[in-house]
Amino acid sequence: MDPTRFPHIFSRFPMVNRLSLRTKLVFSFLLVVIVGGVLSSLIGTNLVADTIINQARNKVRYDLSTASLVYNQSLNRIHDVVQFTALGRIVPDYVESGRLKKLADYLIKRRRDFGLDILTVTDARGKVILRSRHPFQTGDDQANDPLVHRALKGEAQASTVIVPREELLREGRDLAENAFILFVPTPKAREVPADRETSGMMLKAAAPILNESGGLLGVLYGGVLLNRNYQIVDKVRDLLYGEGFYRNKEMGTATIFQGDLRISTNVQDENGNRAIGTRVSEEVYQAVVRKGQPWLDRAFVVHDWYITGYEPIRDLDGRIVGMLYVGMLEAPYVDLRNKVVYSFFGIGVLGVLLVLLLSFFITTGIISPLRQMVTSTRKIAEGDLSHEVPTTSQDEIGQLAESFNHMLVSLKQARQELEENGRVLEEKVEERSQQLREIQAKLMQSEKLTSLGRLASGVAHEINSPLNGVLALSHLLMRRLKDNPELQKELEIIVKEATRVSAIVRGLLDFSRESKPQKRPCNLNDLILHTLSLVERQAVFQNIRVVRNLDSQVPILLLDANQIQQVFMNILLNAADAMASRGTLTITSSHVPGDPFVQVKFTDTGCGIPEENLSKIFDPFFTTKEDKKGTGLGLAVSYGIIDRHRGRIEVQSEVGKGTSVSIHLPLEAAEDMPAV
Repeated sequence: MDPTRFPHIFSRFPMVNRLSLRTKLVFSFLLVVIVGGVLSSLIGTNLVADTIINQARNKVRYDLSTASLVYNQSLNRIHDVVQFTALGRIVPDYVESGRLKKLADYLIKRRRDFGLDILTVTDARGKVILRSRHPFQTGDDQANDPLVHRALKGEAQASTVIVPREELLREGRDLAENAFILFVPTPKAREVPADRETSGMMLKAAAPILNESGGLLGVLYGGVLLNRNYQIVDKVRDLLYGEGFYRNKEMGTATIFQGDLRISTNVQDENGNRAIGTRVSEEVYQAVVRKGQPWLDRAFVVHDWYITGYEPIRDLDGRIVGMLYVGMLEAPYVDLRNKVVYSFFGIGVLGVLLVLLLSFFITTGIISPLRQMVTSTRKIAEGDLSHEVPTTSQDEIGQLAESFNHMLVSLKQARQELEENGRVLEEKVEERSQQLREIQAKLMQSEKLTSLGRLASGVAHEINSPLNGVLALSHLLMRRLKDNPELQKELEIIVKEATRVSAIVRGLLDFSRESKPQKRPCNLNDLILHTLSLVERQAVFQNIRVVRNLDSQVPILLLDANQIQQVFMNILLNAADAMASRGTLTITSSHVPGDPFVQVKFTDTGCGIPEENLSKIFDPFFTTKEDKKGTGLGLAVSYGIIDRHRGRIEVQSEVGKGTSVSIHLPLEAAEDMPAV
């Protein structure tokens, strides 16, 4: 601010008029810098603080989704164990024959092998005939249990349920003791008149037990009590936050609530113990349990503030029975925000001091050339915006003018660079997020196939021995009763169906083995033609026109020819079934120079796959064939083979028009190796 330009302002303050022009200039510059610095610091610190907190909330949102996946994966695992146990022939045979001692021994082993807390059998009316945890506690009616009720109608279901204390006591006193929790008062906790919880929260599944003719023999149900069971919450914590601590407190925590009560958690109380028995705050309870809305905000957890995410847990009928929680300690983000705020204000104070120091030196050269500067500023005030401040002299005024002009140019350049860097950073963050989502999906698919593979192996080995006995005895009876045509016909049916079961067992074993590929150099086109020669003579291919678009420039690959042939065979037979043995099958092999993968594409003109089934076609035992010819293992085995070759398999389909299956196999730097 120039005192010669605005004399009327300073004339109002006699004491100011007695100050030197240099002092007035210094105070004028200082006032502008302080006001601008304070405003920019306040705006900047608010923007940065909001960005930090918003990033933390976004992370909690993704963490809550991951925790929900882990929770549902645990529920699905229990569902699979109960369903596969009920589907096998051991349980139906023991129930139908009344061999309850054998059944008890088998279910006790299954319960322990798969970490279940209960595994119980009812008859066809819903009355308990055997509890693997408490074998002599029988006779009570479970028909009104929602899961058992649906299983009695032939539906296998799994859900989170609340189990009353009386039912827990029937299954085992230790389960009732684990479910019994006294309320622990904490600051900001919701106030309730009760002081304890006696019921338990359980992941539970039920499946019907059917005889060979499909008749209902009873229901098998099992589950895992969540009260004081820390497997899920610790898995979520280790997966998302690791072993991170801040000021001797865990950076991230997870909790399962029964209603508003912590029954499984790694949140610690003031003594360093798990905060079992503490409850959530009133505002979170109203939002999540009462209104059924997710909560993504800061919340007071036991004795600390956290950036939290809550979502409701519902039972089979959609009622909210609990909550799933993840949270990150707020203190690190608050400290980071405070550091940024202090840094902004520190820089502002430093800038003010620097301006104060420089102004004393700069104003020394302002007094003498002041008239020239007044003339220049008057022209600018008159509207001559094209008039630049003269920079003919090399004194402080000239240097200030040059610095000011250079500063404007630098600010424009800096802004352009900042915008460009922000755009590049956003693209990289999005690219990395997409990679993480793909890796997470692949890990979940791999874990699911691995778990099902272990279960399939166990089921196959359990079935194989009695099945071989059935086949051997059936063939022996056929030879002995060859003079009895009526019995001979029934024995042929037994042999046929037992042989079909044997094929399913072999499929289970193939799925579970996951043998390592024995890679050799191979000509992919020759392998395709060889596979075609094996299937074209079959009846299903008699009315199918096969179009071969094989690129002769496809390089030699390192692969297990037998396994890849098995994949091709599965795809060809599926295409033939989809076209009902009539249509056009186009096979294309190609390689784009520079692409690290070779592509083989099978396109049929069949019925196509509905969109809702595309995400399930690689799941074991999933099949849409209604003629009972398919086991649902072909594509699951094919997926595993291609994955072990470090390739990928993709399916595109449109109902009524056909399906395309694309297989991408890596080159593996084997282009110049001879074919075998």
